[in-house]
Order: sequence, then structure tokens, then C-alpha cells
Amino acid sequence: MKQSFIFGAVLTFLGSLLHIAIIIGGPDWYLASGAGESLAKQAESGSLYPAFVGSILVCIFLGWSIYALSGAGIIRKLPFLKLFLILIAALCIIRGTYGFFIPVLFDSPYVVNLGVWFWVSSSVVWLAIGLSYAAGIKSNWSYISAVKT
Repeated sequence: MKQSFIFGAVLTFLGSLLHIAIIIGGPDWYLASGAGESLAKQAESGSLYPAFVGSILVCIFLGWSIYALSGAGIIRKLPFLKLFLILIAALCIIRGTYGFFIPVLFDSPYVVNLGVWFWVSSSVVWLAIGLSYAAGIKSNWSYISAVKT
């Protein structure tokens, strides 16, 4: 079922668009996204560092989308396809899982300022991405495992 990979590709592409919006939106957007007060203050002072970090995330999420499309067979098979898809799924599932526990286990100002809603909603999104990649891996295992000749 390549629909799982397509869903994952769409979600990670939307994540890249969100990070572009954060860069454009400036300090308030950095704060709302959970990037932290430090990056927000740097953006406010005109530093290019927050935009640089955000741009790296944009590229990572775009790359993940491309790998999902490759796993779905929509574009050509990319190098290290199986390895990267497994790593992406694992990273997203781990982030999605631990995020539920952060507001319960930690009471730092950063965690408290973001609030429980941020941690729960972002964890649901990360889990949805990770599980869609995992479902894609399971249903397309023979395709992504086949050696390119």
C-alpha cells in the first residue's frame, strides 16, 4: 500500500512548509513553534542563525518526503532507501512517543511555556508521520528491499 508512504510524504512536506512559514513569520512564530526563546530573540535581533537552522529542517523534511515517494515507487529508487525509511520511521515514532511524557516528567520553564497542548498535539503529528512510514515499510518491504540491478 503506497498510500501510507504518500500520506507520510504529504505530512513531511507540510512540515517543511510550516518551517518556511516560521522563518518568514519571525520571532513570534519561533516561539509558537517550540523553537525556544533564544532563537526567537536571535530572529528579533536580525540574526540569520534561526533562519539557517529552519532551512536545514526544511531540507531534511523535503528529503524525507522524497524518500517516502521513492518507497511508494512514485519516483526512482533512491540510495539507502530501506535504511533511510526505517530511520525516519524510528525517529518520528520515538519523538511522538516521548513527547507525551515531557510535560509530566519535566517542569522547566521551556516545557511549561509550551504547554501540554503543544506536547500532545505535536506528538500526535510525529506519531502519525512515523506510523505512516512504518506502515509503508511493512506493505512495500519487498519493493524497498529489492536490490537494484
